[in-house]
Amino acid sequence: MDALNLIIWIILGTVLGSVLSLIPSPHIYNVAGVILILNIALEKFIPLDVLAYFMLAMVVAYSIVNTVPSIFLNAPDDSLAFTILPGQQYMLMGKGFEAAMLTNIGCLAGIIALILMTPAVFTIFPKFRIIIREHMAWILGSVIAFMLITEWPKGTDRAPTGLGRFMEAWASLFAGLLTFVLAGLLGIIIMNKTIVPVERAFQSIMPVFVGIFALPGLMQNILARIKIPKQHIATSVDLDFPLFLRGGAAGFLGGIFAAYFPIITGGIGGLMAGHATAQRDERLFVVSQGASRLVYYTGSFLLAFAPGLMLTRGGMAWIMAPFFTARVKGDYYLALAAVALAGGLSFLLTIYLAKWLLKILPRINFAALSIAVMIFLTILVYWLTSWTGIILMIVATGIGSIPVFFYSRRMNCMAVLLVPITINMAGLGPLVNRLLGLV
Repeated sequence: MDALNLIIWIILGTVLGSVLSLIPSPHIYNVAGVILILNIALEKFIPLDVLAYFMLAMVVAYSIVNTVPSIFLNAPDDSLAFTILPGQQYMLMGKGFEAAMLTNIGCLAGIIALILMTPAVFTIFPKFRIIIREHMAWILGSVIAFMLITEWPKGTDRAPTGLGRFMEAWASLFAGLLTFVLAGLLGIIIMNKTIVPVERAFQSIMPVFVGIFALPGLMQNILARIKIPKQHIATSVDLDFPLFLRGGAAGFLGGIFAAYFPIITGGIGGLMAGHATAQRDERLFVVSQGASRLVYYTGSFLLAFAPGLMLTRGGMAWIMAPFFTARVKGDYYLALAAVALAGGLSFLLTIYLAKWLLKILPRINFAALSIAVMIFLTILVYWLTSWTGIILMIVATGIGSIPVFFYSRRMNCMAVLLVPITINMAGLGPLVNRLLGLV
């Protein structure tokens, strides 16, 4: 493998991932699937020996740069200031750029943590994997229990009476539980009797994820008629070194937990780490979310480069599994270098892209942009999974819309994977399938 050629493809992956990350809602895993299909059709225009590193650079760029549209292009109404995440609260106060930079700094902490983690990858992780292998079911069950018991009544205080506010708050709680149950049932069904054509089954989960996570937010953008407050471009951030360390450590704990255990996402890992470390400072939370996101997305794929670990975690690792197998430790060290290079470039690109986005933000028609993205995603789903995928997408959109419009946790939608896989790991899959009439 030529070193210069590898560096060029890593830079190209970083740039492509950064540009695609500015588009709200499309996920990097969907884009990766399209790139692989095109790469096969066009007779491997991306050489196979650099393909995995190209994809790794895209993942790193996505985990860093996608912070910008998540803050500015999924903007809530200002009446929801107490039901949204701190990053968007910053944006409503005109400090969205500062939130993006704090998250960016958190991502930098995540990269440093991944580099420092290297000795553990070859010594502790393989032994730990053997120890926990027989305990996955109850560990995932405990995560599900934690997600459900930490749901809490919350409202917007917009109702005119005390009873109205009470009902509104409890509606969000029940909406969260309903989302979890419906998403779990959908997951059990599609895992056992998917309606997607057999020849396209490798993309059977894609329409569900588009429906659950992408389309509801776009619908909210169309209906909300958002007006972004004037944003201040800060020249510095209010963050000291102890907060950087605490935020980075908390984010690393959440991210690596999500990266190591199957089906756990960065959001779930970040939630658990936040509770475990008692985060009360908004800056600490924003930094930790940046670190958690970077470690989850990048770390889960990075572990696939460790020979002998035999750990396939995260969507990109599964997508690339037929095309790449780590054989020597040098593969991991090359991947780590790719993470450092792509991370450094993405860190700098985020600063300039955030400033550029703020300049054009007043001219952006959120409704038109959201409609265009919805049309693009619908065409993509049809192309990859046929009309049966469109049906799945519509059903999933109904479920994903519940937390968006009732202000409950969207991570409850992850029950679409958590529930069926936990049930199967516990050995209860055949029983549940019989009870639901799926066999």
